[in-house]
Amino acid sequence: MKNSTFITAMLIAFTLVFSIDAEAQKFSKMDVSPMDAAAYPSDYKNSIKLIKITYSRPQLKDRSISTLAPNGKVWRTGANEAAELTLYKDMKLGGTTVKAGTYTFYAIPGEKEWTAIINTDLNVWGSYFYDESKDVARLTVPVTSDSKSLEAFSIVFDESDNGVDMHLGWGNTRVKVPFTK
Repeated sequence: MKNSTFITAMLIAFTLVFSIDAEAQKFSKMDVSPMDAAAYPSDYKNSIKLIKITYSRPQLKDRSISTLAPNGKVWRTGANEAAELTLYKDMKLGGTTVKAGTYTFYAIPGEKEWTAIINTDLNVWGSYFYDESKDVARLTVPVTSDSKSLEAFSIVFDESDNGVDMHLGWGNTRVKVPFTK
């Protein structure tokens, strides 16, 4: 009797050990274009943010920017999901006032200028379903160049005289998108 109780207990334990492993979560490997966020102000001591963007950071890996973000075509501003921009207070992009809220941020790259686009669509993969009728604001800004090359697409903010500038950088390409109060 003791033997059968012991064997039963061992079978139950054996079943539990292997069934727990069979039900374990399977985690995906690291994304090659990791998600990142930039905000202004960037420190966490100041809890009052003005602006924040969440985007994925593609790498050049010996490819050209124009291959990954073709000139003249709407681009998701990063990789994977389209970038999402949150304004914590009403701000202007060019002459258009954009209400506080979360939007998709697209860009149309060009050799000499880029067009920044704020759009109401959310949770969008890439720019495959871009709908121009949902644009809230557009602004064309000049392209500049830097001697320092950035392998990963990057976004940072800094304070300007009347608001916040969003800086996009990739390779030697630099683009400044001004948001004003």
